[in-house]
Amino acid sequence: MNGTSPAYDVVVLGAGPTGENLAERTRAAGLTTVIVENELLGGECSFWACEPSKALLRPVLARADARRVPGLRRAVEGPLDVAAVFEHRDEMAAHWQDEDQVAWLDSVSVDLVRGHGRLDGPRQVVVDTPDGETVRLTARHAVGVCTGTVTAFPDLPGLEDVRPWTNRQATAARQVPERLAVVGGGVVAVEMATAFQALGSRVTMLVRGRGGLLGRMEPFAGEMVADALRETGVDLRFGTSVASVARDDGGDGPVRITLDDGNSLVADEILFATGRAPHTGDIGLDTVGLTPGDWLSVDDSYRVTDVPEGWLYAVGDVNHRVLMTHQGKYQARIAGAVIGARAKGEPLDDGRWGRHAPTADSAAVPQVVFTEPEVASVGLTARDAERAGLKVDVVDYDIGSVAGAVQYATGYRGKARVLVDSARRTIVGVTFVGPGVQELLYSATVAVTSEVPVDRLWHAVPAFPTISEVWLRVLETYRDSDGTAA
Repeated sequence: MNGTSPAYDVVVLGAGPTGENLAERTRAAGLTTVIVENELLGGECSFWACEPSKALLRPVLARADARRVPGLRRAVEGPLDVAAVFEHRDEMAAHWQDEDQVAWLDSVSVDLVRGHGRLDGPRQVVVDTPDGETVRLTARHAVGVCTGTVTAFPDLPGLEDVRPWTNRQATAARQVPERLAVVGGGVVAVEMATAFQALGSRVTMLVRGRGGLLGRMEPFAGEMVADALRETGVDLRFGTSVASVARDDGGDGPVRITLDDGNSLVADEILFATGRAPHTGDIGLDTVGLTPGDWLSVDDSYRVTDVPEGWLYAVGDVNHRVLMTHQGKYQARIAGAVIGARAKGEPLDDGRWGRHAPTADSAAVPQVVFTEPEVASVGLTARDAERAGLKVDVVDYDIGSVAGAVQYATGYRGKARVLVDSARRTIVGVTFVGPGVQELLYSATVAVTSEVPVDRLWHAVPAFPTISEVWLRVLETYRDSDGTAA
C-alpha cells in the first residue's frame, strides 16, 4: 500500500458525524468517496461528548423528575448507583469500539483509510497509516475538511502538568472525584456540573464573566439553571478567573487553584470547559496557502473562501458557524448535495430554504441543554433580534401553569419565550426552560423553519393535558396583548 495513489471523486478528512454524513451524501449523489480518520469512527460526539454525556445525565434528570411525582419520591431516595450509571455510559459509547460505524460505512459504499491525513497541495491528501505506510489520495472534485474542534485551554503556566480534564476525561471517567472544579459557564460546564454533583462530587464552578451561565441563550435560561445548581449544592462563583494551577504531592495530589482575586481552592480534578479551538493545526493547510490552526471561513455552499479554485470544503465545527453535532450533520447534507450538483454541472437551488442553502445556520439553530431544568431553544433570542434590527413581539409564559406541566411534576417550574416578527407575524425564536422541554423543541423548529403565521398556528390544536399546550397559551397571550385574533 505504501506510495499508492488511488483517485476518488471526494476525499473527506475526519469521520465524526459531520464527515460521515458528508461522505454518505456525496456517495448518494453518485460520487466515489473515501473517508480518512485517525481515531474512532463516530468522532467526539459518539465517544467523548453527546452520547456518553447524555448517558451520564439521563439518570440524573429521571431521578429529579421522579422526585416531583407523588408516590415516587420515596422510591428514589438515596444516592445514584454510580457503577450502573457508568455501565450505561459505556454501553452508549459502544465501549469505545467503532465496528458498527465501520459496518455502516461499508453499507453505504464509502471507503475508509485509517491514519493521520493531511493536505499536500491542491486535491491531494497524504495519509500516514498506523502500520507505517503512506497513502496518497487524489480528489477529482472535492476535499471536505470535517476535523472538528479540540478544547481551547487558557494560557496558564504548568497547566499540562496538572493533567486537566476536558470533556473527554469527564465523560469517560472511571471514578467520581470527591471535589471537582469546573472552569466555564457554557453548555459543557453546566451539564458536567449537573452530572457530577448528582453522582457525588462537591462541585465548584468558576465563571469568568458576571453575565451568568449559558451566555448565548436568553438570560432567564442561565438564571434558572444557576438557581437549580445552587439548590443541589454547586458552589457558583462568577467574575473570577484561574490565575495558576498546580498539583500537590509532586504532581500526584489534589489540584491547588489560585484565582485572580487572590483566593484559592483545592479540588481533586479540574475540568476546563472554556471553549473550543479548530482542529486544523496538523492537516497541511500551509500546502494550500492557508494558516495552520485557523478556523476555515466558508461561503454559503461551505467552500473555503481563501482557496479560489473551489475544491476545498469545510463542514461542521471547523468552519466556526455553529458548533453543534446536529448542525454539522445538517451542513454535511447540504454540502454533499452541493458537491454532487457541481460535479454534474447542475444549477444550485440556493434561495432561502432552498435545497442547497444553509438557511438554518442563521435562522433556526436548535439546541438542548440537558441540565435540571432542561433548556431548549431554536432561532433568535431577543438580544439577537435587537442586534439584527428586527422588531419582534416578545411573549413570555409560565409553563408551570399549563395542566400538562402540573401532571408532569408537582411544583413544576418553567418558562417559555416566543418571539414573533411584528411585521410578518411569524415565529423567529423560541426558548423553553423546564423539565421535559427537550421534546417540545422540534415543534418549535418546524414553526420557525416553516415560517408559519401565528394565525395559521392557532389551528394546530395541542392535546390535553400535555406540556405542549403551552403553545396555545402563548398564542392566547399574544392575541390578548395586541388586540387582534391570533
